Amino acid sequence: MVSFSNTDTDHSLRAVRWPLRLTWLGMLVEALVQSLWPLLTVCLFVLAALMLGLQDTISVEAVWAIGVTAGLGVLGTLGYAIWRFRIPTRAQAIARLDASLPGRPLQALLDTQTIGASDTASAAVWRAHQARMATRAAEADLVPANLSVASRDPYALRYLAVLVFGIALLFGSIWRVGSVSEMTPGGGALASGPVWEGWAESPRYTGRPTIYLNDIPEGALRVPVGSLITLRLYGEIGALTLSETVSGRTDVPPASDPAQDFTVVQNGSVTIRGPGGRSWQIDVIEDAPPQIAVLDDPTASAFGEMTLPFEAQDDYGVEAGEASFALDLASVSRAHGLVAAPEDRPNLIVPLPTPIAGNRRDFQENLIEDFSEHPWANLPVTVRLTALDGAEQSFETDAHAMVLPGRRFFDPVAAAVIEQRRDLLWSRENGGRISQILRATAHLPDDLFRKEVDALRLRKVIRQLETFASYGLTDEMQQDLADEMWDLAIILEEGDLADAAERLRRAQERLNEAIENGASDEEIAELMRELRRATEDYLQQMMRQAERQRQQGDENNFEAPNENTMMMTQDDLQRMMDRIQELMEQGRMAEAQQALQELQQLMENMQAAQGQQGQGGQSPGEQAMEGLSETLRDQQGLSDQAFRDLQEQFNPNAQAGENQDNEGRNGGAGRGQSHEGQSGQSPQGDNDQQGGGSAGNQGADPEGSIADRQRALRQELQRQQDNLPGAGTPEGDAARDALDRAGRSMDNAEEALRNDDLAGAIDDQGQAMEALREGMRALGEMMAEQQQNQQPGQGTQPSDQRAENRDPLGRESNNPGAGGDNGDLALNGDAYGRARELLDEIRRRSGETARPDEERNYLKRLLDRF
Repeated sequence: MVSFSNTDTDHSLRAVRWPLRLTWLGMLVEALVQSLWPLLTVCLFVLAALMLGLQDTISVEAVWAIGVTAGLGVLGTLGYAIWRFRIPTRAQAIARLDASLPGRPLQALLDTQTIGASDTASAAVWRAHQARMATRAAEADLVPANLSVASRDPYALRYLAVLVFGIALLFGSIWRVGSVSEMTPGGGALASGPVWEGWAESPRYTGRPTIYLNDIPEGALRVPVGSLITLRLYGEIGALTLSETVSGRTDVPPASDPAQDFTVVQNGSVTIRGPGGRSWQIDVIEDAPPQIAVLDDPTASAFGEMTLPFEAQDDYGVEAGEASFALDLASVSRAHGLVAAPEDRPNLIVPLPTPIAGNRRDFQENLIEDFSEHPWANLPVTVRLTALDGAEQSFETDAHAMVLPGRRFFDPVAAAVIEQRRDLLWSRENGGRISQILRATAHLPDDLFRKEVDALRLRKVIRQLETFASYGLTDEMQQDLADEMWDLAIILEEGDLADAAERLRRAQERLNEAIENGASDEEIAELMRELRRATEDYLQQMMRQAERQRQQGDENNFEAPNENTMMMTQDDLQRMMDRIQELMEQGRMAEAQQALQELQQLMENMQAAQGQQGQGGQSPGEQAMEGLSETLRDQQGLSDQAFRDLQEQFNPNAQAGENQDNEGRNGGAGRGQSHEGQSGQSPQGDNDQQGGGSAGNQGADPEGSIADRQRALRQELQRQQDNLPGAGTPEGDAARDALDRAGRSMDNAEEALRNDDLAGAIDDQGQAMEALREGMRALGEMMAEQQQNQQPGQGTQPSDQRAENRDPLGRESNNPGAGGDNGDLALNGDAYGRARELLDEIRRRSGETARPDEERNYLKRLLDRF
């Protein structure tokens, strides 16, 4: 039988006293959680609702009902906690810890031997048993508390309470709990008496802040006119009343109304009577109307764009403005087509520009508009400017007399057409008179018009006028005729796209020549202005031609340029011209000349792109390749002629064909001059072989000396180099470098020819031809690279198909002719043997490690391709 004593227990459990204490503490926490979780859940729900301000959003009755329910819930859960909670005993802790160990060693340590204690052998066995149990008890560790209450809370209300309380901590306030006391009898709200709140909100356009009236002491208060005053009266109805004299209202709500809103329109007072009331003397800040004025008479650009300077101001800022133009009929010279009474037309109204950002209280701006096509262009008008502020106050200036700027036409025929257009828009009664005047103007079209198509367009206008005049002109007919006459006048004044391009080229050449000759600053400035006008004229012609072709529906042969792209190109050109002018003003003429050359190249590329869109022809790369091929043929012809001349110097008595490999001066198809001074002609009549390029290969009389022809060919090469595509690409740069070398060799050849050094000229011409071939190879490689980069699925244009059939020298395979395998550049004699020699030479050069990597890579690509 086992007995138990506290002294023995303490002595036996000394080794496990800390695991035993921690196990007992866990059992205490477990008892608290098991008994208090309902009470804690209810308290968290109630506290979260108060912190989120639920009591301020629902009725008082609902608050009381929820409060009673919450109180009953607290009492119920508190009773459950008292009934459920029990403090764990030491024996319960020992039993839980002992149950976690195998063999229950703690219970064994607490036992005492009552039978056989006097037996030595039995006592020894007992001591051994106690020692084993002590060793096993020493391994004891605390037993974790079981805090799970899932069986008692199947709906997890405790977690929901924690979640709601967490939301209240984030978005609520602990101070809102105190508002419950105001709902109790004799609470804070009634104890403090009636209260009020008020705000004075200035108009938004003033930019002034809202004033909280509770923070403003009694006295004077300045607010802008139109300010909105909002007052809220709380407490017993009638305890607080309002009286005010600032709104000027006739329909006044009751003074005790809890919600009071009114607008300040005049000086006066605002008084809140009652406990805690207050009074202010309102001083209204007046809103002055805006002011606007014309600063100077308008100016007009060369193309009729008007610039009218003006200034505007307002105490808070101008919101908008407009300009209204009216015909000053009394100032109009009533002669010719203006004798008839004018048709009624509404005033010409355009909005005024205002600063996008910044201060609009006081600013100066320019109204920039083009009224050249308006019927009142170049006629007296009066203009009135109107400004509007945020309070919708407006101010209008007095009538300012002026002449409405418009485009001036200096071509006599264009000016006549524009004058008759003005008369047509002035009154339809002038239709018959206008047709007679235009018919008289076009009496001798050959003396007036540069192109027959312009005369035909004028005749079309005359026929329409005569036809419509007999039946009466409608508004649509009148406008269509006016548009047709305007387009005709523009073409007569500016010419077509080719004329504009020619004016642009002349302007560029004159400016370039002035820079080279060191012209004065005034002359260069004038030439720069001429270049700007020519460039603007050229871009406008391109846009007009695109629009005309689009309207005519010629979409198969022309694709209208994208408007955004055109604007971007125009901006780029403007920046380049500004840069050129800046460099010239700084005296950096060399850099200015280089920038001018870049501008010329850009404009020529635009011309090439425009020609490709209008014609649907070759790509810029194909055109460049064809031009270089032609230049190479011309250079070959000049070299052959120089070689024959050199042979004849050593054999002056030779006849045609006597020298080896010499066909004589009239022995080849288009190769040089005849002995008799007559033009060489191909036996086959191949006129295209007689120098289709700039230099040509005609006889001596029309073309001059061989040195002059060499110089002309050099100039043609320079033009082709300026138009060469692929700028910025490795292949394009390589082609340009090769053409530079070819140009220098041509210059040296020309100098040698003028010095009668035919041998040196032939060497330089050979170097020029080699450099041309290298440039063409680089250009062909660039075209092949562009073709490989073509997106899958795109259609192959005819120009692309031709590029595929070209070899690295730009020749078209299986295509007889100048550029094909049967032309002057074609291999003759042992073609296959020559091809093998070329491949062997390419292989040898590609294996030389001393050569640059770019050259070796290019040679390897040639081997892979051929």
